[in-house]
Amino acid sequence: MDNAQVLGHVQRLLDDVLSLNGRAKTFTRDTALLGALPELDSMAVVSLITAMEEQLGLVVDDDDIDGDTFATVGSLADFVAARLG
Repeated sequence: MDNAQVLGHVQRLLDDVLSLNGRAKTFTRDTALLGALPELDSMAVVSLITAMEEQLGLVVDDDDIDGDTFATVGSLADFVAARLG
C-alpha cells in the first residue's frame, strides 16, 4: 500500500470511527487530531486502534503509541505505514 492509499484509509477510518459524516475526506496530513477534534477522546482512540487492527491486520501494543501518534492525520498515517511496511 503506498502513502496515498494509507492516507485515504486513515481518512476513512477516522470518518467511520468518529462518525464525521464525510468531514475526514477534507483532512490533509497537517490536520490536527488529538486536542483539535472533540470527537477524538480517549475512548475514540481505543476504538480507532481496534479498527486499525481489525481492518488492516495491524498489531498495536500499548508501548507502540503515544500522543504524538495521534497529533495529526500525517503522524497517524505514518504510524500505520510503518506497521504495514
